[in-house]
Amino acid sequence: MNSRTSNAWVGGVLLASLLLVTGGCQRLKARDEMRKGVENYTAGRYDAAIENFKIALQADPELLNAQLYLATTYTNKYVPGSEEENNLKIAEQAITEFQAVLQKDPNNVASIASLANLFFQMKRLDEAKEYYRKQIAADPANAGGYYMVGVINWSQVYQPRIVLKTRLRLKPEDPIKDVKEREALAERNNPLIDEGMDMLNKAMGLRPDYDDAMAYVNLLYREKADLVATPTEREEFLKTADEWIAKSLAIKKKRQTEEAAKQSEAS
Repeated sequence: MNSRTSNAWVGGVLLASLLLVTGGCQRLKARDEMRKGVENYTAGRYDAAIENFKIALQADPELLNAQLYLATTYTNKYVPGSEEENNLKIAEQAITEFQAVLQKDPNNVASIASLANLFFQMKRLDEAKEYYRKQIAADPANAGGYYMVGVINWSQVYQPRIVLKTRLRLKPEDPIKDVKEREALAERNNPLIDEGMDMLNKAMGLRPDYDDAMAYVNLLYREKADLVATPTEREEFLKTADEWIAKSLAIKKKRQTEEAAKQSEAS
């Protein structure tokens, strides 16, 4: 090996060693900032935590947990229902960070579920449903995703019915006697009702005592009752709705009794 080759080889080794040390230092810095960020997050110091997680990601862009914590911190700062510009900006930052996690880990269930919940809180129901379906695909044994699709579907059929009844000057409990209006509403709402019931039944298949799911089955039967042609059909659907809400209330009562008994034993 001549001196020029030898010098080049030594230089290459030194450069590789330097890069290794630098990379190691950056990873250590990232983990230190991550630790500080978690401490600030736990203490509710969200602004400080956000800065910690950003620095951690700058030091180590592959630190997935830092990205997930950053997104979650933004979510905790978001105030559902507030249309204030800065509040909506915080929500968008959370969405961006969760989607960045999914670019690195497409099956990250925590990010999928968080995006679904965030879109639901923002009343972006179509996007929420999309992510709840992704949650179901990634975690089919979790009843919550099925339940939330049922909830969204009820929301998407309830509002048009109320708008129609208001326009027709009907009370919420009045039947829709205008055939054309009722059939048009049925064409729009029935597929959503059927899908919602299917999803709620799947949720109850996973959790037989899912009283909230039963309550929404009741609500969907009431929606269906407004779409049928005859009073007999309407009464049958309303009767079925009553049966479902009775089941829901019975389970709630049983659970409350059991919890009261446990508290009594503990005291």
